[in-house]
Amino acid sequence: VQLQASGGGLVQPGGSLRLSCVASGFTLDYNAIGWFRQAPGKERERVSCISISSSDARISYADSVKGRFTISRDNAKNTVYLQMNSLKPEDMAVYYCWAFPNFWGQGTQVTVSS
Repeated sequence: VQLQASGGGLVQPGGSLRLSCVASGFTLDYNAIGWFRQAPGKERERVSCISISSSDARISYADSVKGRFTISRDNAKNTVYLQMNSLKPEDMAVYYCWAFPNFWGQGTQVTVSS
């Protein structure tokens, strides 16, 4: 089982990035998957998660990113995305992809700076 995250980089405040996480070794169908982040000196925090049951999809966002970030998934590509708009310096962190129950990607650095 492997999660490969990509898409991080340096962006100016107000800019956008799209993170991708490709899963291998298992399928995302009906699995909860999402993104966490960890800034220097801070605890890892949940950014957004998406789960799909047989009847509906459930999405959650941290209050700090609501209205700016959008999570989506493409089951055919076994990939989850995080579109991040209107980035702020406080969004700067290492972003980790997560999949239920406890699979983690290697992290991708997001730097927001002018």
